[in-house]
Amino acid sequence: MSADLKAAEWTEREGLRALIAALGAENIRWVGGAIRDTLLHTPVADVDCATVHLPDVVMQMCKDAGIRTVPTGIDHGTVTAVLRDGPVEITTLRRDVSTDGRRATVAFAQAWEEDAARRDFTINALYAHPETLEISDYFGGLDDLAARRVRFIGDARARIAEDHLRILRYFRFQARFGAELDQEAEEACADLAPTLKGLSRERIAMELLAILALPNPHPTVARMFARGVLGVILPETCKPHIDALERLIAAEQDQGIAPDPIRRLAALLPPIAEIAETVAARLRLSRAQRAHLVCDADRQESDLSHARALAYLEDLACAIDRVLLQGGDTSPLRDWEVPRLPLKGGQIVARGVAAGPDVARILRAVEAKWIEEGFPGEKRIASLLDAELAGHKGDS
Repeated sequence: MSADLKAAEWTEREGLRALIAALGAENIRWVGGAIRDTLLHTPVADVDCATVHLPDVVMQMCKDAGIRTVPTGIDHGTVTAVLRDGPVEITTLRRDVSTDGRRATVAFAQAWEEDAARRDFTINALYAHPETLEISDYFGGLDDLAARRVRFIGDARARIAEDHLRILRYFRFQARFGAELDQEAEEACADLAPTLKGLSRERIAMELLAILALPNPHPTVARMFARGVLGVILPETCKPHIDALERLIAAEQDQGIAPDPIRRLAALLPPIAEIAETVAARLRLSRAQRAHLVCDADRQESDLSHARALAYLEDLACAIDRVLLQGGDTSPLRDWEVPRLPLKGGQIVARGVAAGPDVARILRAVEAKWIEEGFPGEKRIASLLDAELAGHKGDS
């Protein structure tokens, strides 16, 4: 692995050059994910910046240079520079004063290594000079990147004690970048897993869904289950559900369907809507996520033979999920546009039926037969309506 950033497109961005000019090249360093991802030849999403300047100085210097800033996390030393190439978070060097596993009290620092020491993993503690692009590696992060190893900075248990969410972050980063397991990290995460109970549900959900959104999280999720980590945050999951996740991922890949974390979460739960409701509430999922999870959990064997009917009555995405979750073929649903019933109540009234409950009953009856016959065209709808009207007159 070449530890060279000079070919990276993002280092040439005009907005970053303006930021360097505003803050001074010796006063800032690019840090974290942009360096890590560049060295791993994966797409760079965000560029973050560390600085010796205090936040109010950063904002004033940017203002003087015509760069707009937003105090997005000023209590923790972070402001965001709004650049033409995209936003950049600028954080003053920090050191931890105290932590309780959920939040940290920090003080500002002046040394790059002191700032690096409070980060979670060695591969996230890489700093680069903005002009020379020389990388400063204080804790062996380059060697860990080369080995595809996710390793805590310093003592793993001490780092987890500072922020319990690092347990789930470890598994997410290991699933994304790792190949060689770090036994100290694995054992620390397993031993300290009960501390996850003290975290906010939103933070738990954010990390869990981020893990499930990765291309193939099954090996990592299986390890989380085996080590007792998954059971703390998702006690409804048992071994057959881990196997179901593996089958689902294989089906997604075979059928060319993009990963979906809620679909994969449904695989880890019993197919019972009430349990899905409970989990959604516990994880504080959004209303849309909760509806998605409950619909997936309500899957039935009949979905496989009535997939288009399910898509019409429920939702196309839910129908695809329920077929995938049961190992079925989604090709009848892909690129299929859910039709609309080509019949309105006014057309029934025009045929002599008084407005009221009879119209609604006839409309429902025609719709049910239309669905059963596979959504035929308007000519068949007219025949179905004729039959229903004839029956209605006979009942009158």
